[in-house]
Amino acid sequence: MKKLMLGNEAVARGAYEAGVSVVSSYPGTPSTEITENIVKYDDIYVEWAPNEKVAAEVAIGASIAGARSMSCMKHVGLNVMADPVFTASYTGVNGGLVLCVADDQGMHSSQNEQDSRHYAKASKILMLEPSDSGECKEFTKTAYELSEKYDTPVFLRLSTRVSHSQSLVEEEEKQEVALKDYEKNPQKYVMMPGNAIKRHVVVEDRINALKEMAETSPLNRVEENGSKIGIIAGGIAYMYAKEALGDKADYLKIGIVYPLPEKKIKEFASKYDKVFVIEELDPVIEDFCKSVGVDVIGKDVFTLQGEYTPSMIKKAVLDTDAPEFDVIDEPTPVRPPVMCAGCPHRGTFYVLKKLGLVVSGDIGCYTLGATPPLQSVDTTICMGASISAAHGMAKARGAEFNKKLVSVIGDSTFMHSGITGLVDIVYNKGNNTVIILDNSITGMTGHQDNPTTGYTIRKEETKQVNLITLCKSIGVEHVVVADPFDVKNFEKVVKEEVEREEPSVIIAQRPCALLPNMRKKYSGHCHITDKCKKCKMCMKLGCPAISLDGDTVKIDTTQCNGCGLCTNVCPFGAIEKEEK
Repeated sequence: MKKLMLGNEAVARGAYEAGVSVVSSYPGTPSTEITENIVKYDDIYVEWAPNEKVAAEVAIGASIAGARSMSCMKHVGLNVMADPVFTASYTGVNGGLVLCVADDQGMHSSQNEQDSRHYAKASKILMLEPSDSGECKEFTKTAYELSEKYDTPVFLRLSTRVSHSQSLVEEEEKQEVALKDYEKNPQKYVMMPGNAIKRHVVVEDRINALKEMAETSPLNRVEENGSKIGIIAGGIAYMYAKEALGDKADYLKIGIVYPLPEKKIKEFASKYDKVFVIEELDPVIEDFCKSVGVDVIGKDVFTLQGEYTPSMIKKAVLDTDAPEFDVIDEPTPVRPPVMCAGCPHRGTFYVLKKLGLVVSGDIGCYTLGATPPLQSVDTTICMGASISAAHGMAKARGAEFNKKLVSVIGDSTFMHSGITGLVDIVYNKGNNTVIILDNSITGMTGHQDNPTTGYTIRKEETKQVNLITLCKSIGVEHVVVADPFDVKNFEKVVKEEVEREEPSVIIAQRPCALLPNMRKKYSGHCHITDKCKKCKMCMKLGCPAISLDGDTVKIDTTQCNGCGLCTNVCPFGAIEKEEK
């Protein structure tokens, strides 16, 4: 049966049909839905790990034990996962091991525009790249076959557009794959120097075998239309090229992006007057072509940044400006990202802005604390860096600066990679104040559970990490829980903690407004009364439900959920809450 599926859903289906047994991931857009769809298959063990490194190690362990396994992450998650993955290249596999990495061209939800193809070359691991949902499923199944045949982990590279677009997928029966025998083999799996140096020889031999395979694999295919223009492309760029150029070009469709097929590329390129390499982000294929003496046109006509479009490709290849869509002369209204109405982080950043503190930020919904009108966050680097970076800032600038400095980090991000930064502060006699934004869920990627929620990915009850006990166990003696919507008390707590000459943690505890139980708790809406003095203090919250009509403040009842934060900041009691 054929069904429309997201690319991520199709990868999940491919994993199921390939007989995968164990999946461990950490949520990260645009990869999250792979793991969320795998949960639908009851006979696969699935988990959210605390971070990508742990997830990779779980998948690698399952593979060594004889099971087909998978781990999924976004491109920056691959950085976290890199340590065990590079070593897994040396150990090889027992059961097939596939690592799904989704790049985010255009940075729709990311802090950088990293090209994960570099990791395949650096780690010497086979990488496949599908172009649509049908290929997502088939490439996933093929990846397991190649993993076991060549004793290698396999990267499956996706992108935002492939992960989040739909196309037809044919569902097939699940392949019953028995656990492979487990045999004690320290020479293969214990990567101390004496063993690793011998495994490096195996890796190089494997790459040579994979190069030969890439030359004849149907994953790399030529499509001829009798044109004098040749296009080399893979992934979503291939789909854009096909849409833009149709039968006005011939194509070498690259499905194996590492290692690339040198002979096939040379043979293809020799037939055309012009050969274009079309690839988003870095010139990986282009540089390879030039390194083996193939003259191609690439980044001299295509950008290194962002996503491509069919019209961009048509312009570059055919030199035509023919518009394929109507252009509206009026400028498009700007719609900047904003925290939701009722977001618990809004109270925190309101107080931090009021106090004029330096805020070392982190990755999550709360990164929006950097945007107007709250404009509190000074830095955002990567998961967990809010704590470690603030420690460095304090050591660089001294005690007085530290009294105007706080870190903010979400509960899930704290579990991911914030704990070690806090240990560093305690161990090295820092005096930083850390605010853990405990909204009871992993918010930004779509409400996934984490070790602080007390539920697994399948909503099974489990042990819940107690943040108070955890922080105290590593030596933080001052841990305070405060509601960020109780603005006066929260401000008092922050003032007290930043003055301490020892580490302290504030747990800003209020659940995400979009959680089902909070939707029931928040009811009615707020409205402006005739007590309003037009001081516009409520506008400083940046709530999307509150706006100005000339000089008059209005609350949009279709957006307001009655959280009541605005009633706590109005100095004249001019905002009242109406229950449903």
